[in-house]
Amino acid sequence: MAGSNGKQKTVRDMVLSLGLIGIAAALIYVFIPHDDSAPDLPRVDYRVELLTARRAATYPVAAPEGLPATWKATSVRFDGANSDAWHLGFQAPGGQYVQVEQSTQKPSEFIDTATQGATATKSTEQIDGRTWTRYTGGRYNALVLPGKGSTTVVAGTGSFEQLTQVAQVLKTS
Repeated sequence: MAGSNGKQKTVRDMVLSLGLIGIAAALIYVFIPHDDSAPDLPRVDYRVELLTARRAATYPVAAPEGLPATWKATSVRFDGANSDAWHLGFQAPGGQYVQVEQSTQKPSEFIDTATQGATATKSTEQIDGRTWTRYTGGRYNALVLPGKGSTTVVAGTGSFEQLTQVAQVLKTS
């Protein structure tokens, strides 16, 4: 039984070591500051992608002109190989997200993807002489404008007022 005392001492030392490590980890967690807020997204310059999209797309590519500086462009892409898909995302005032999406893809599929599953309502808005349909119920609210050969969607977590604000300043040239 001479060896059993040494094994008990080893187990006791291991438990004490684990306890000290746990206490040290708890102190580090409590006293080291950590930020749980959303990260500050960098502003992107979308002028080059916009010019490229306007040259390559088979439809008039739309982008907002005249949004206040409080609107921050955060993402942009044009995929000519995938239905001439145009995307321009913004962080709106208050941290909400609003995107402009355009594509030549089949409208029902494109709208479902761009609105993240929203469905059409009977409510419409007249913006610059065009009739936009409101979509709700998905991850995003949206305003949808069917066009000749392409569909335009302004969607996001922002309010319909913010979506309308973007739709009002969309220009194609």
